[in-house]
Amino acid sequence: MTLDHLWSTWRSNYVSTLGDPQGDAEGTLFERILGAPEGDREKFVVARGRRCFALLNLFPYTAGHVMVLPNRGVAGLDDLNDEEFAELWAMVRDATVACREGLGCDAVNVGVNLGPAAGGSQSDHLHVHVVPRWAGDANFMTATADTRTLPVSLPEAWDRLRAGWPGGAPPAWMKGQAND
Repeated sequence: MTLDHLWSTWRSNYVSTLGDPQGDAEGTLFERILGAPEGDREKFVVARGRRCFALLNLFPYTAGHVMVLPNRGVAGLDDLNDEEFAELWAMVRDATVACREGLGCDAVNVGVNLGPAAGGSQSDHLHVHVVPRWAGDANFMTATADTRTLPVSLPEAWDRLRAGWPGGAPPAWMKGQAND
């Protein structure tokens, strides 16, 4: 049996730009995003809980690809306290509902990459991927010329996910605000 390789060299560039080569920044990438002064819509923070938050992936596999993370930058599930663990999985459940309700997807993939060898580019901060799926969406594969076709922009995905979030997180455009 022959093993073929599909090279995604764009990932190397993406991963190398996320770190802090000088070691000057405090906290993980996701802690810095959460603490940045911009509004949630500008940072694509879809929902916040007491201990966890949901964030759109800037390099999504499909439209509406969201990540659910603890506020605290920990690497593994076993690093979470009981309250963080419970809220994380409750928010993952809410994110799957938001994908179905807000984006009308046919299915949802949920996944966690634990540790550098598991394939995640940010292994220092646990995050759960919630990926909306549609029949015939090409299974995350880039079709041609290092390009994915995403029918929904990040701001529109943010609006739709917020509209579909259980408990009613009204999107900014419904309230006439750019920030929430």
